[in-house]
Amino acid sequence: MGKKLVMAQKRGETRALCLGVAMVVCAVIAYYILGTTVLPLYQKSVWTQESMCHLIEAKIWDQEELEGKKVAQYPCLWINVSAAGRWAVLYHTEDTWDQNQQCSYIPGSLDNYQLAWADVERVSGRFQEHRAFHCFAAPRENETRVLYRRLYGPQTLLFSLFWPTFLLTGGLLIIAMVKLNQSLSILAAQK
Repeated sequence: MGKKLVMAQKRGETRALCLGVAMVVCAVIAYYILGTTVLPLYQKSVWTQESMCHLIEAKIWDQEELEGKKVAQYPCLWINVSAAGRWAVLYHTEDTWDQNQQCSYIPGSLDNYQLAWADVERVSGRFQEHRAFHCFAAPRENETRVLYRRLYGPQTLLFSLFWPTFLLTGGLLIIAMVKLNQSLSILAAQK
């Protein structure tokens, strides 16, 4: 009976150690993936200064109005603002400028032109309603782009790191508890 109990404890301990090690390995892999994908985007996002933007002009361009320039086949919203004491072009997020430098806002539904036009008109109307709004500017003086919303801010980085940290902590706690249990059972067996 005593030998079967010891074997069951060893099997359970082995399984718990495997679980803890697997959790730690998964956390390390997740940290590596986040370090190569999210962290460079966070470091590239230079728009850290929260500022107050004032609308100068919001214009919807159709593709016919932009002949000669390489543009996508959807309506384009162009927004000029005054931010941090200088003229700038407002972009919705960091990715908007990478996708199309001539548009401040890219509509969500690009398949249907009428839906895209309605979406752009709705966004333009909101900017016309609220002519002053918060935005993010770069601390550099020569930067002529500002963002309405940051995709890769500190909150996104912390949220991305939460689950790998939780996994790492849980795995280390499981390993520590198994090792503590093993050492206590050795002490109890010696008495």
